[in-house]
Amino acid sequence: MEIIERIPKLNPRAVDAHKGDFGKVRIIAGSVGMSGAAALAGRSALRGGAGLVRVATPKSILPIVASIEPSFTTISLAEDSAGRISAKAISTIVDAVGENDVLAFGPGIGISQGLRTILEMLLEQEHLPLVVDADGLNNLSRIKDWPTKLKANLILTPHPGEIKRLWSSVFREQLPFDRQQQAGQLAQRTKSIVVLKGAGTVISDGEKVYINQTGNAGMATAGSGDVLTGVITALIGQGLTNFDAGVLGVYIHGLAGDIAAEKTGQVSLMATDIIDSLPAAFLKD
Repeated sequence: MEIIERIPKLNPRAVDAHKGDFGKVRIIAGSVGMSGAAALAGRSALRGGAGLVRVATPKSILPIVASIEPSFTTISLAEDSAGRISAKAISTIVDAVGENDVLAFGPGIGISQGLRTILEMLLEQEHLPLVVDADGLNNLSRIKDWPTKLKANLILTPHPGEIKRLWSSVFREQLPFDRQQQAGQLAQRTKSIVVLKGAGTVISDGEKVYINQTGNAGMATAGSGDVLTGVITALIGQGLTNFDAGVLGVYIHGLAGDIAAEKTGQVSLMATDIIDSLPAAFLKD
């Protein structure tokens, strides 16, 4: 595979631009006990430059999610008895497909048959830019023959445990040891962009690969992945390709983590510190 070293750039903003020019982003996230995941992804999408962010979340936690950040809007979704998004929300989510430039699915949603039904519907939306992370990946790995259903333009953001489950759902052979091979082969087989998180995050489309050099061990903290999801989704909304959004998103996310660690140290670093450092990271970049 071709190794990419260039970091993509966003185009300068026109002086007469309006919020619609920078992406209408929908983030489907959260469940009872996991309201923070939805809020973190929404806040980071705003700091990632998205013009309009809408967080779709279960009805019972919507007031919590909305109270954390006033700059994104929220949409109430039907929920099941465990406080997870229900299959009854599918019509509301279908309506969102045509109203938004990019969707993200997964942070803090849990695992259920209803969620898999929703995800299958999203996979079948032709040309839909769709970021799948966290529990979205865990639900995806339980959908039989999911690559054959895929019409959306998919970007997957697994950590090492999640890629093992995804690999088993697609391949019969054992997961290779080399992370570049893991990301590249999964991307090639599923015609997706794979962002394999961890030290030296690997981004691949099956033909080219980028290995990230920013970031630090302090970012191994709850919510960090939700922040990355928001940033990548925002960059797609601003017109970058899925691959370029993955590269720039990972680079900026890691750089923000490095800036935050200079202030807090790695031990005390929290996901919100990464969000707070995104402006400085974009300026430094």
